[in-house]
Amino acid sequence: MPETIAAANAVRVNIAHRLRHTAARMPYKRAVVCAAGRGRRGRRSYSHLTFEQLDRESDNLARGLDQAGIRRGTKTVLMVKPGIDFFVLIFALFKVGAVPVVVDPGMGIRRMLRCLESTTPEAFIGIPLAHVVRVFFPRYFRSVRVAVTVGRRLFWGGATLASLGRGPWQPYALAPTQRDETAAILFTTGSTGPAKGVVYTHGNFDAQIQQIQDHFAIGADEIDLPTFPLFALFDPALGMTAVIPDMDPRKPAQVDPNEIIGPIVHHGVTNMFASPALLNRVGRFGRRHNVHLPSLRRVVSAGAPVSPANIDQFAGLLSETAEVHTPYGATEAVPIVSIGSREILSETRALSEQGYGMCVGRPLAHTRIRIIRISDEAITDWDDDLLVPPGEIGEIVVQGHLVTRHYYDNPRADALAKIVAADGFWHRMGDLGWQDSKGRLWFCGRKNHRVVTPAGEMYTIPCEAIFNNHSRVFRSALVGVGNPPHQEPVICIERHPGDDAGRDADLEAELLALAAENQLTATIQKVLFHPAFPVDIRHNAKIFREKLAIWAAARLRR
Repeated sequence: MPETIAAANAVRVNIAHRLRHTAARMPYKRAVVCAAGRGRRGRRSYSHLTFEQLDRESDNLARGLDQAGIRRGTKTVLMVKPGIDFFVLIFALFKVGAVPVVVDPGMGIRRMLRCLESTTPEAFIGIPLAHVVRVFFPRYFRSVRVAVTVGRRLFWGGATLASLGRGPWQPYALAPTQRDETAAILFTTGSTGPAKGVVYTHGNFDAQIQQIQDHFAIGADEIDLPTFPLFALFDPALGMTAVIPDMDPRKPAQVDPNEIIGPIVHHGVTNMFASPALLNRVGRFGRRHNVHLPSLRRVVSAGAPVSPANIDQFAGLLSETAEVHTPYGATEAVPIVSIGSREILSETRALSEQGYGMCVGRPLAHTRIRIIRISDEAITDWDDDLLVPPGEIGEIVVQGHLVTRHYYDNPRADALAKIVAADGFWHRMGDLGWQDSKGRLWFCGRKNHRVVTPAGEMYTIPCEAIFNNHSRVFRSALVGVGNPPHQEPVICIERHPGDDAGRDADLEAELLALAAENQLTATIQKVLFHPAFPVDIRHNAKIFREKLAIWAAARLRR
């Protein structure tokens, strides 16, 4: 590693410093607001902590965790619902220098347990139900030596959260963690393969927060509605009030729109993160009921490609100065590029609908993007010969301070995802795309979703756009049946909910005619109708094309 990089990594950075700084600047501003029931007349009541209270309570809890044996470097499973306790806990863990291990419980209990076991955690903090799982599956938690219950402790041992944070406040000395020191292990959803533990350093988090602050111009008066729990972590560090919505974060596509619109209106929310599925559900409801949300300055939607129609629908609820932003990234590196709804709706939408891919914007200030030739093999060292000509589709690679360096104890995944370079390393996103003459990145789908036929390679997002233009198509998915390079391209169709406009045979004929008219889709001769696509657990938006491919193969064999 070059001397300059080594020196930069030796700099002390603890992400909890940002909370302490915000508490000093705005002690009485609300930091986190949570629903706390309803009054006799049905009015929603709320509880909250100010930034000073959050800083002091996390100081007290940090001291309690330290005394319980959760200290610098302690890998700690965290299974707590979004709320005040979650915020106090996460910053207490950062203050002691512990390493939270976070897994999406929606991935299924067996997969979740295997992920947790792979990190050999030394501590476990969770709600009672999480401890029940720990007790009944003990072999996955043999390394755990400290247990803390958030709520009522039942038949297991260990401390409770309430018992650890007692006593008068005294400042807690933050652990002197360094920029390249592990801050957390966050698992991917495993939507396109086995879930992997992404190692975040304090420097990664710090760079993320700075990039978000700079690009979106987050002001001192901002109030956020984070509908995805992990994104809520950024709010105290950014100085934003976090209003936690009353919803199941595992099922954004089924959210009650009133539980999103109500808090926005009642708290004057200025910023909201929403998955494409939630954006569509709330936007459709808002259009139908003539809802207007003037306080919102920006809506950030990510987790899967966001269709221009979805953006247009929700943008109709906003003021003229507000925008819907669609940043692009992954658990390993986010955000790395972004684009706003004005540019999408006025310029790139028409091109996306013609099959150019989904424009996700220009690289953010401190991020470098390159496009390299498509390969499923490991690439050990960077070489400029890897680059494809301008305008050609290839694999997206990224470099920057917010890009995570490696996975937890997974050298095979590291070899497939990281390319060593003289000035650091490049991360392979596993996504395909191209850059236009304006420097904008166009996303064309996952690398392992491409369909390799005798006539050449086909990419999901450009091909699916042709079929998504049909008024009866809710969404489509291109899959390959058979083995590369002799796969048969098949288009799977999910119709709009409640669609009864006509027979499948008629719609099939119309879609095949659409396909024949475009060179991107001219080789597609099979259309299959699916009642509801399988989608990812985190955002309810990424389509599990691997599962659809198996389903399509079985249908075609009948």
